[in-house]
Amino acid sequence: MTAPPRVAAPPRVAALIVAAGSGVRAGGDLPKQYRELAGRALVAHAHDAFANHPAIDEVIVVVAPDAQTRARSLLATARIVAGGETRRESVRDGLDHVTAPLVLIHDAARPLVPAAVIDRLIAALVEADGATPILPVADTLARDEGDRLGEVIPRAGLIRIQTPQGFRTAVIREAHARWPEGEEATDDAQMVRRLGGDVRLVQGDAMLEKVTHPQDFATAEARLAYESRSASGFDVHRLEAGEELWLGGVLVPHDKGLSGHSDADVALHALTDALLGTIAAGDIGTHFPPSDPQWKGADSAQFLQHAASLITDRGGRIDFVDLTIICEAPKIGPHREAMRARIAALLDLVTDRVSIKATTTERLGFTGRGEGIAAQAVATVSVPRT
Repeated sequence: MTAPPRVAAPPRVAALIVAAGSGVRAGGDLPKQYRELAGRALVAHAHDAFANHPAIDEVIVVVAPDAQTRARSLLATARIVAGGETRRESVRDGLDHVTAPLVLIHDAARPLVPAAVIDRLIAALVEADGATPILPVADTLARDEGDRLGEVIPRAGLIRIQTPQGFRTAVIREAHARWPEGEEATDDAQMVRRLGGDVRLVQGDAMLEKVTHPQDFATAEARLAYESRSASGFDVHRLEAGEELWLGGVLVPHDKGLSGHSDADVALHALTDALLGTIAAGDIGTHFPPSDPQWKGADSAQFLQHAASLITDRGGRIDFVDLTIICEAPKIGPHREAMRARIAALLDLVTDRVSIKATTTERLGFTGRGEGIAAQAVATVSVPRT
């Protein structure tokens, strides 16, 4: 018997949190990274975001040499190391303790770290030396000339840079080693770019806004006001000869296809209902009535994206989706990864946040007799509390 091919394990990823600054602009008696946000220190929020992410293997927190005792009292299970006089020196000192081939470097002043941003950075490092999250510049930019308004600076092509920033550990170490002593860098991504490295841009998140001034704490508190919701969806369609079989957004070769007003993709329909359920927005028939001729033969991908857009419009985000397809035939296994990739693309998720399973009913019932296919789905989202 031929042994199955070995699948390479994903590379280990470290998170390096820089928390060695003085944080004086935020006011108060403590550096801002130790001030409380929703009852916990800023640095604790950042630490937990990485420590609880399944792709992160080690978390290292770099603090001022005289703050190690305080940091350990707040982060009992964290690995604490001493940093230097400047941010650049602290990052360099922290990198000495990184053992993983990939590292995400983050500022503790950005306490709210969405898991989706971590996912996007790690995905970008498959091909690139580095990656940084960005947001577009929305405000008009102009020069400050004392008490008078200066000329407007065109914002076309300008972006806002956030952290965490991801790198191949060997590349960022070399960038720090070759950086001119005495010259400070705006961030680590610029150091790698100057070295000639390929730094990719990924979508950032407003949750990553930096806490700099006293009023920023109130803004961050408001952003924490999220709740997790889960909902289920279920759908069934009849199998008929002469129809195409669309499942999970993928055309599956089969002697029969599913019959319905749209393309009858039972998997996407169940998932659409699950997403709509998380925001109590009815079901797929509410938004796309089968009596409406415009949806005849429609691609069910647009139904799924519509449901996703309703969540986004409410300030929510999709955290995970799980789908079970119930049929005797065709076999789902050969098409599972294509379905996961398609659904992930439609929902702007990494594939690790899309689960697809298949089962039979042991030849019982209408699915067991090959008369139709059923699907059930569960979606988990985070939405602002109302």
